[in-house]
Parts: sequence; structure tokens; C-alpha cells
Amino acid sequence: MFTIALIGPDGTGKYTISKKLQELLPLPMKSIYMGINQEAANLTLPTTRLWKKIKEARGRLANMGGPPDPSRLQSLPVNPLKRVARELRSGLWIANLIAEEWFRQIVTWYYLSRQHIVIFDRHFYFDYYKYHIADNAVGRTIGEQVHGFILGHIFPKPDLVIFLDAPAEVLFARKQEGSIELLEQRRKEYLQFQGVVKRFITVDTTQSVEEVANGVGVLIMDFYHSRKRLGKVKPTSELR
Repeated sequence: MFTIALIGPDGTGKYTISKKLQELLPLPMKSIYMGINQEAANLTLPTTRLWKKIKEARGRLANMGGPPDPSRLQSLPVNPLKRVARELRSGLWIANLIAEEWFRQIVTWYYLSRQHIVIFDRHFYFDYYKYHIADNAVGRTIGEQVHGFILGHIFPKPDLVIFLDAPAEVLFARKQEGSIELLEQRRKEYLQFQGVVKRFITVDTTQSVEEVANGVGVLIMDFYHSRKRLGKVKPTSELR
């Protein structure tokens, strides 16, 4: 089958829409969370849960909700000892992050082999593009550079990307998290992928959940039929 990534800032309804699609569409589907927020993940490695518990025990629980706030990005320390310490911490975290990403990708391959459409709620490539992949990213550790290379050149990308869009003011009113300025910045970052990703479609989410889900469902069925004509998917009658 194929993969679809639902991307967009917090408040666009990615999780809700992915669940609605599984009820609406007459095709076998599986939803997998492909972001860093462990609280939202439906699949996680034991090491990721252990990392979170260690942070909680030290009273330094990291924000696991997505890519870092640009205003909090820091340059690498000038002091050699501090720089080495940061590189080591970053290396451990990145190693676990890469393992987590590939674990979820292996699960994705399993469902694809069973002729499921896999819907990604977020995607690591888009979450970390600006911070670990883009050439203008600053202050990256060696681990972050390695992570960026893997995401940019090796890690599989979705077959179809659907950007759930809404004005920043609307998104902030829905969740009351972050700030309007940060939400608008994230929104603009996602829109820039129109020139990077081959199959990128924007959907207005200021409508009702049912209208958005129905609209996204039509896009997915159109994509399914286009691939079926090319012989890239089995006809629905052949699916188990």
C-alpha cells in the first residue's frame, strides 16, 4: 500500500482526523504517531520510556512535544569540557531517537506488507527539518548532524503529505499552548515544504472535523485510485 503523513502545528486536529479516516474509508488502515512526544505515541521503545523516567527523577523532564523552540537554541559551548559533555548527552539522546524512529518504521513496513494504508500523525522529517537537516541550522552537535543526514537521505519519506492548515489565532484558541507567534512560525515552516516534497496538499481545517475528515478522505481515495491505475496497489477486492 502506501503511507500518508498528516502534518501541521498543534491544534490542527491531526490525531482526530486520523481516527476519523479509519472509520470513514473502506480500506485497511493503521495510524502510527511519528513525532517525539512520548505521551502521544502509540508505539515507543522501552529505552524511550526509561529516558523519560530518568528525566522525571532528576526533575529535568525535557519537552517531548516536538522540535525545539527556536528562541531556546544555543550555540555549542566554547569551553572544551562543556562542549564534550554536551556532545555526549546529545549523542545518547540522538542514538535513542534514531532507534525509536526506525522501530516505528519497521512497524510501518509490517503493516504495508499486509496491504494497509499507514497514516502518520506528524513525521520526524518535518519536525526536525529546520533544526537537524537544513543547511542554515546552527549550534548542532555531531549527533544532531548525523540525525539530520539520516532523516534527509536514508529514512523513508511519506508517499503523500497532507498539511492541515489554519490561522495561528485559530490554533491558539483551540489548545491555548505556546504562543500565536510560535504557531505562526511553525505554520510558515510547514508551508515551505510545498517546494521540497513532491506530493504535498494543503487542507483548510477551519471547517468542522467531519468536513475536514471527508475532504481528506476524498484526497486519499483519489491517491489510492491513481496508484491502482499504475499497478502500485492491489484492487480493494484483493485486500484481506
